[in-house]
Amino acid sequence: RDPTVMGVPNFNATEDAAALRAAMKGFGTDEQAIIDILTTRSNIQRQAISKAFTHEYGRDLIEDLKSELGGNFEDVIVALMLSPEEYLCKELNKCMDGLGTDEHTLIEILCTRTKKEIAAIVETYERLYNRPLAEHMCSETSGDFRRLLTLIVTGARDDEAGVDPARAREDAQQLYDAGEAKWGTDEEIFNKILAHDSFAQLRLVFEEYKNISGHTIEQAIKAELDGELKEALSAIVECVECAAAWFARRLRHAMQGLGTDDRTLIRVVVSRAEVDLGAIKREYERLYDKTLSSEIKRLRNAMQGAGTDDGALVRIIATRAEVDLGAIKREYERLYDKTLESDLKVHQPGAGDCMIY
Repeated sequence: RDPTVMGVPNFNATEDAAALRAAMKGFGTDEQAIIDILTTRSNIQRQAISKAFTHEYGRDLIEDLKSELGGNFEDVIVALMLSPEEYLCKELNKCMDGLGTDEHTLIEILCTRTKKEIAAIVETYERLYNRPLAEHMCSETSGDFRRLLTLIVTGARDDEAGVDPARAREDAQQLYDAGEAKWGTDEEIFNKILAHDSFAQLRLVFEEYKNISGHTIEQAIKAELDGELKEALSAIVECVECAAAWFARRLRHAMQGLGTDDRTLIRVVVSRAEVDLGAIKREYERLYDKTLSSEIKRLRNAMQGAGTDDGALVRIIATRAEVDLGAIKREYERLYDKTLESDLKVHQPGAGDCMIY
């Protein structure tokens, strides 16, 4: 574990609730006060603030925040206010609701969590939507991909068992026989082993697979499978080896190409902030050689020229908020001899007060 948000000592939910009420009362909204409180508290502390807010004022804190905020800023704050399970359930429901299904989000949420986390998501989903997650998911997916996700959602993974080297060799041989050693691929064997074994056991299986075949299980999956099943099994393999690296690649993909996938950026940063966001940050820098200075120059460039690139500003500030934005602010002042807040106010009036610092 390597969280970037751990909450504050001497926490007082009633005092925080009063400060948030004051920030939203009367004419205008003190966005900076909202930011200062909610981005430094742990999720457990935020839930306590929400209860205290309702107890003291008879109001729903999330609804009040939504009425005062907007855009990506609102999305981040609301995501922070929900419990981890509720937030991920809402994301799952959204990715399956309406026309088409976002399989990438299904994979991101379901293939990367522990059995305990999945169980909490399943219980919460049925409470929120009065419908089993497995039933909804099965209506939106098909084939071997659906069978894999069903195994995961129904709690097939055995996280309690210790590692078994002998069984790891047997499973590795089964995987080899089901793929490279035959014409065609027996996807059922891949699903059974990768959805049932604990991550610790799978680590041994993958080592044994390399001994048997001479290359990695990831290479075999990419050669033998395709479509969503390949993506899902690859996600499991990569998370077994290094979950932080998988999420770093997910963030990178969200920022590439035309436009930015803001929803994925917010989801990864918020959902991993109290888990391993520190490690994700290091893996991102290791994989893509993106230095702090390069982030600063992108931010500076976004504020130059005929206008301000609002999307770039929001993207950089929001995605660095729980990573290293304090260091970015210090480095900005060192490079340009002025504060980031002052430049934001010049180039985007009001922005300096509502960005997540």
